Amino acid sequence: MHATLRHAVRDLSWLRTHGYAEPSALKLVGDRYQLRARQRVAVGRCACADQAMAQRESRRTKPQALEGMVLELDGLNVLTTVEVALAGGVLLLGRDGCMRDMASFHGNYRLVRETERAVEIVLGVLDWMRPSEARIYIDRPVSNSGRLANTIRTAATKRSTNVEAVVSNRVDELLKTSSGVVATADSAILDACGPWVNLARVAVERHRPELDRFWLLDLA
Repeated sequence: MHATLRHAVRDLSWLRTHGYAEPSALKLVGDRYQLRARQRVAVGRCACADQAMAQRESRRTKPQALEGMVLELDGLNVLTTVEVALAGGVLLLGRDGCMRDMASFHGNYRLVRETERAVEIVLGVLDWMRPSEARIYIDRPVSNSGRLANTIRTAATKRSTNVEAVVSNRVDELLKTSSGVVATADSAILDACGPWVNLARVAVERHRPELDRFWLLDLA
């Protein structure tokens, strides 16, 4: 099945490269390979048009280069990936080199057993990167956004980490137009923002011994 999913990612990437519309392109590929719903989600998140892949790569920032720079995080996007790794779930490695999970909020998010540790891991990565400013944006319309922001603020205070947690109705718009470095794996944001970093992948790779239970599905 791994080989089948990789072929599906290749085919969907070709269709996107040649301008085929979504979601019809994903349906075409999914039907061809007889993929189940979650498999289609995985393929959709890992496929990437050639043009988009080249553009994203040209703006990718190395984590070691972030010292002294402004860093703005897509909070739920980053934290849920680390939560999934802590819970031993499935993570995806896409064609653009981003590590992603398969979570889908639809307005709902709840703090889980792994949340506090995920926050600690992300804050530790920020301490290592040493940006001049770091803001973690949380989507206000998503349930428990205020609780998550308070969890981040409490952990940051305990660590004396200079991080601001911001709850906003306009997270995607703010990140797309950010003048700083954006931390996300959201494709829509990646295609519109300036310099970016896949902070979730950095966090998972730096804590691999602790997170070794997760399943990494490399569909690049």
